[in-house]
Amino acid sequence: MINLTKKKLEGLYNSGLSIKDISDRENLSYPLVRYWINKYKIPRRSLSDATYAKRNPDGDPFEIRKKLNRKDSELKNLGLGIYWGEGDKSPNNTSVRIGNTDPILLKKFREFLRKIYKVKEEKIKYGLILFNDAKESDAIGFWRNHLGIKRKQLGKITIIPPQGKGTYKRKSKNGVLNINFTNKKLKQIILSEIEGFR
Repeated sequence: MINLTKKKLEGLYNSGLSIKDISDRENLSYPLVRYWINKYKIPRRSLSDATYAKRNPDGDPFEIRKKLNRKDSELKNLGLGIYWGEGDKSPNNTSVRIGNTDPILLKKFREFLRKIYKVKEEKIKYGLILFNDAKESDAIGFWRNHLGIKRKQLGKITIIPPQGKGTYKRKSKNGVLNINFTNKKLKQIILSEIEGFR
């Protein structure tokens, strides 16, 4: 008799471990673990869901705020509007990502992620795209002053040739800052909320 109750097996499987992971951990054969998963009628995950569970063993790295006051509701609608206009809506990309030159817009979107979905700051990543005529140190200083972003949070800075002239060039002297939270589940939730506006 194996020491693998339904509760224990469900707990291991739902923590993100694969059947192989469980068989290795419990020193049991793969077919035997698969047999008990089927016998206990534990719902099987898709490959995509299995990968998500493995990357997030403690559950979702966000939490939807349930009770919203008027100010929170306004922030939620503003954040959804920003994402509708500026966000990456590609179904193949698993990130909640926007890029813009406006620090106030980006600050509001980050506040939306933090307050409405309780995304932790350390899970938010930043990227900076600069045109080759921009001064890197000035741009880094600009985003540090406006959003409190340190150089190490920016990762690799992408340099591209300048695009256009006049006001566009002036507006872009500090580059385009990307805010990125990699989580396909939250992206689906946000896109579903936007769909409700149609």
